[in-house]
Amino acid sequence: MAETNFDLIVVGGGPGGYVAAIRAAQLGLETALVEREHLGGICLNWGCIPTKALLRTAEVAHLIRRADEFGLKAELTGIDLKKVVARSRAVAARLTKGVSGLMKKNKITVIDGEARLDGMAAGGLRKLAVTGAERKALDGLTAKHVILATGARARTLPGLEPNGKTIVTYKDAMVPETMPSKLLVVGSGAIGMEFASFYSDLGAAVTVVEVLDRILPVEDADISAFAAKAFESQGMKLMTSAKVDSLKAARGKVTAKIAPAGNGKAETLVFDRVILAIGITGNVENLGLEGTGVKVAGGHITIGKWGETGEHGVYAIGDVAGPPWLAHKASHQGVACVEHLAGREGAHALDAGNVPACTYCRPQVASVGLTEAQAKEQGHAVKVGRFPFMANGKAIALGEAEGLVKTVFDENTGALLGAHLIGAEVTELIQGFALARTLETTEAELMRTVFPHPTLSEMMHESTLAAFGRVIHM
Repeated sequence: MAETNFDLIVVGGGPGGYVAAIRAAQLGLETALVEREHLGGICLNWGCIPTKALLRTAEVAHLIRRADEFGLKAELTGIDLKKVVARSRAVAARLTKGVSGLMKKNKITVIDGEARLDGMAAGGLRKLAVTGAERKALDGLTAKHVILATGARARTLPGLEPNGKTIVTYKDAMVPETMPSKLLVVGSGAIGMEFASFYSDLGAAVTVVEVLDRILPVEDADISAFAAKAFESQGMKLMTSAKVDSLKAARGKVTAKIAPAGNGKAETLVFDRVILAIGITGNVENLGLEGTGVKVAGGHITIGKWGETGEHGVYAIGDVAGPPWLAHKASHQGVACVEHLAGREGAHALDAGNVPACTYCRPQVASVGLTEAQAKEQGHAVKVGRFPFMANGKAIALGEAEGLVKTVFDENTGALLGAHLIGAEVTELIQGFALARTLETTEAELMRTVFPHPTLSEMMHESTLAAFGRVIHM
C-alpha cells in the first residue's frame, strides 16, 4: 500500500461504510476503507440480502402448496435444504463481489484488517493503527476525518448464550444443516419474525416468545394484532408477556423454561433448535475510544445530527450509532455525514422519522413515521384511515387478500404523521408514504394523486380517503 495519508478513512465496509466511501470519492476526497471481514458487512453477507433469498424459497414453497387455488397441478414433494442455503450464500457472494468492484471503480483504497484510533499526527491529522489480515501492523496511516461504521452484533443475555448448534443467533440460523421439527424463536422483532416465517413455511412447528405484550412491538398496535392473527392461523404459537428464564442443551435438544408475566406458572418445553433474536449491540470494542471524546451509551456511540462524535474529526454512522438498525438508514446517514464534512452546499441531515422499516415475514409488514398511539401522545388530534386488502381488486386477483393499510394524519394540518401496512408487497409500497413524509405532503395532495388501476398502491389512496370520510371502495 503506497498511499498512507487520506482525506477520509472509513472503518467498516457495510452499507453505511462503503456507501460513505463511495460518496466521499465522488466528492474528490482521497478515501480508504478498512474492513476486517467481508465487504458489504452483515447486510450483504449475513442479514438483509441472504435472509431475503431464504424467504423467497419459503414463499415459493407456500405458493406451490396453494397451486390448486390457481388451477394448477403441482405438489411440494420435498425440500433440498443444502440447495436452499447454497442459493442464499451465492446471492450474498455475488453482491459482495459487486461492492468490491465499486471500490475499484471509485479508486477507493481497501485495507483488509482491524483499525483503531491511535492519537494525533502532525498537522492535526488523525492516526489509525491497522492490524492487517496477516496480523501485521500497518504504520503511518493518517486522515483528516475518520468515520466509524463498524456495525453491530447479536445481543445475548445471561443463561441464554448460543452454542452455535442447537441455540443459535442469526448467522447460524441462516445456514442450517438440518430442518428442526420444533423451533423456538426468542424475540418477535423483525429478525425474529422473519426467521419464524421462514422455518414455519418450510414445515417447522414454531413457537415465538416475546417479553412485551404483543409481537412486533415497535409497530402500530393494529398491525401487531393483525400479524398475530395471521401467524397463529399459519400454526405458529405466540407467547407474549413471557420470557425465557433458561435454556439447557443436551443430546441434540433444548429444554426451555418459559415464564409468563406476573405470578403465572412457568412452562418447560423441549425444542430441536432455538433462535435468539433479542436485539443487537454496537461493535464499539477495540476502536481506541479510550481517552477520546467519543462517548458510548447503551452499547452504541453517541452522535449528533451529522454523525459527529465528541472527538473532532471522528464520526460514527449506522448500527454502531444506535437505532433504527437498518441498512438504508446507515447508507443515507453515511452520505449526509460525508457531504457535511466535505462542506458540500445543500447537505441534508437524516430525519429518522422518515426512515421506513420493513419486515419480510408472511405477511410482510412496513411502516414509516408515528404510530397512532405515538401521535396522540405527542398531542396531535388525529384522523385515522384504514383500508383492507380484501377490498382491493389487484390483491384479490393475486390471491393475497390478507392485509391492511393504515394512515395517521394530523386533523388540523392534514400532515401525514405515519403509515402502517401489513400484507403482500407492502415493503415496496411503503416508499410512497416515506416520500410523502419527506416532501411534507398533505392529505389533500395525496387525495389528488392519481394511482394506477389495478394496483396494490390504490389502497394507499383509499386509506387516505378513509381518514377523511371519503373512501370509495368500502
